[in-house]
Amino acid sequence: MEEVFDLFGNPVEAGSGKPGRPRKVATPEDRNKVKMLLAVGWSNERIAAVLRMSLPTFRRNFFQELKIRPVARDMLDARRLELALAAAQAGNVGAMRQVDRLLDRFDQMEAERAYASRPKDQPESKEKLGKKVLDEVLALDADAALMKELDLETKGGGGNVRH
Repeated sequence: MEEVFDLFGNPVEAGSGKPGRPRKVATPEDRNKVKMLLAVGWSNERIAAVLRMSLPTFRRNFFQELKIRPVARDMLDARRLELALAAAQAGNVGAMRQVDRLLDRFDQMEAERAYASRPKDQPESKEKLGKKVLDEVLALDADAALMKELDLETKGGGGNVRH
């Protein structure tokens, strides 16, 4: 029996359009697709929609793949580096350049992680003030500014002041 594919290259199920439907089975191609989409940050809902299955069915069939979500991107980057190194060792100059770019990117990511994890010199911010306290602080600041202006007028501007 010849397999039929839709516009996007997905196989059309044999029972499509008939009452009832066969249970979805995760193929190796689907498993690889899920790993790839997890690596680029897609949500479960989005991946399930691409695979044309409900979210519970997706979770049931791809439970093992969903466990690797936190490290999926690192696994993809590691595989890319592995393939580029193999090609570079075979003498591919383009692959050598790609290895250099990947290593630079990994160094930059590591520097950003180190920078983000270092302790801050200053505390983040003071406690958030309530509306009444903030109004009071602003009023005191306005009073202080007015008193300063009045002091300047009385001390320095003798010609314009009348008593």
